[in-house]
Amino acid sequence: MGKRDAAILDILNVERKVEVRSLAARLGVSTVTMRKDLDALAAQGIVEREHGFALLGNPDNVKGRLARHYEKKLAIARSAAQLVHDGDTVLIENGSCCALLALTLAETRRNITMVTNSTFIANYLPKSSKANIVLLGGIYQASSQVTVGAMVKACVKDFFVPLMFIGADGWISGKSFTNADHLRAEAVRDMARQAEQVIVLTESEKFFVRGVVPLHVEDKISVVVTDDGIPQKAHSQLKGSGAKIVFAQGEAS
Repeated sequence: MGKRDAAILDILNVERKVEVRSLAARLGVSTVTMRKDLDALAAQGIVEREHGFALLGNPDNVKGRLARHYEKKLAIARSAAQLVHDGDTVLIENGSCCALLALTLAETRRNITMVTNSTFIANYLPKSSKANIVLLGGIYQASSQVTVGAMVKACVKDFFVPLMFIGADGWISGKSFTNADHLRAEAVRDMARQAEQVIVLTESEKFFVRGVVPLHVEDKISVVVTDDGIPQKAHSQLKGSGAKIVFAQGEAS
């Protein structure tokens, strides 16, 4: 992503909806160039287009969250992708970092299979992708674009994989990563039982958010991929529990 794309997202993250002509004037380019930039961002699912305007999606769903700290999330996703090899089968839960991980794997790995309960991820990958996607059945939760419930638990029992990748909505110090939704948290736990290790992908700002529903998968977490803004207390607690901390643009800790 170029500097102008990043500047576009900075403006949209503040104003949510901006006229194309205004964006072009602020960034010193023609409206034709700005439309091309916005079309490219829209093709990646990062922004939405409306006649004469650019806007961000609903911040409560994955597409709307993709634009927030996009470059940081992409760096986290690319770092996590280094743990996956050609021919692997992995579990991936919903979330913006996880969606970018799925896209990275689809673009860079051969014969990769991703098992997920995220309908967003299943639809986010380009039609030309040769990645294998297994979508777990269940009750469709439209607000977060995932399947949840007893059927997820039943379907995922057909798999046992080395790695599962999850996101997090928050953190309870000394206890657990958290989710904002009880049914989604339950689905994460059911999926995590079918993985040898759980990898957490999250921006450091989530460590400053006290979540509502603990995930309770601490015994499976082997790696946390984040940025270098993680608070020292959380860093120490995670290392003390045996988890490896990987900074997206730095050395492993």
